[in-house]
Amino acid sequence: MPEQAGGLALKANDQAWVWLARIRKVQGRKGEVLAQILTDFPEKFKERRRVWLLSAAGTAGEVAREATLDDSWLHKGGHAGDIVLHFAGVNSINDAELLRELVVAIPRAERVALGEDEVYVGDLIGCLLVDVASGSAKPVGLIENVDRDAGPVALLVVKSDASTEEVLVPFAKAYLRRIDLDGRRVDMALPEGLVEIQVSGHRGGHDDAI
Repeated sequence: MPEQAGGLALKANDQAWVWLARIRKVQGRKGEVLAQILTDFPEKFKERRRVWLLSAAGTAGEVAREATLDDSWLHKGGHAGDIVLHFAGVNSINDAELLRELVVAIPRAERVALGEDEVYVGDLIGCLLVDVASGSAKPVGLIENVDRDAGPVALLVVKSDASTEEVLVPFAKAYLRRIDLDGRRVDMALPEGLVEIQVSGHRGGHDDAI
């Protein structure tokens, strides 16, 4: 199993974590695992030695285990968003099986610094998406997820204020007007009909300006 350097272990609910990958299955016979990439900077795996492992559920009182990353490489076959990871002390298929479905994470304070016009798409989750194309602010709904595998542009998965339907919005720079992470709000000028065509049983609530 992954070693805990110096016996260090942190409670998962004691600090904010940035998810780098989710371990999907065993890969190879020497303890390697195949993981889904969840970071905007997969190339940084080569620069990291220390990471933490925690469950995707993030249960209260869970202890995040510090692990040493011995090696990593992008998976050349299958899904383009996968990476192969090998942790210190994980040297067999049985050891690797115990890591299935765990999340590889780092404390938020250790993530890569961004430029002024850049943002981590994961930070958008929980923000209110507002359509400002008409000049007035119209709430679309809360951003519940970000689909990075849909194509060249990530899709914001939004819980619509107008119905129970999900609305998919391309996170395109051409649409983006303002991101206020402190205020948990994202302003975008969306093409006419983009939201309405996806929402069944559309109600007037979406047209209420804020």
